[in-house]
Amino acid sequence: MLADYLNKLLDAYFDYDKADLRSDARTALNNNSSELRSLLKEFPNTKFVVEGNCDERGSAEYNLALGDRRAKAAQEFLVQIGVPAERLAIISYGQERPVCTDHDENCWQKNRRAHLSASN
Repeated sequence: MLADYLNKLLDAYFDYDKADLRSDARTALNNNSSELRSLLKEFPNTKFVVEGNCDERGSAEYNLALGDRRAKAAQEFLVQIGVPAERLAIISYGQERPVCTDHDENCWQKNRRAHLSASN
């Protein structure tokens, strides 16, 4: 089932106000590559979405732009490691889809991420 595969994928996390991939983000995306290859084969008509996310600090407009840069950075890396570009789209959610709602650095770090989902 598609959801089972997607749940195995790791998010790529970013530093505050940054869109460049940290070494741990590169490792996470590399670790996702085998799962993604399986997904691409098993679901040949499915496109995948790289979602760019931010923490709550900054304006909504700024965070949408930053989320877009984060999604693009993750997308470019995935293409470099062999994921077909035509199967990847990007979207920025800015600060609109937090996974944590506490107001501290530990929580904000969890929200600064690129997340992979599927789109049919």
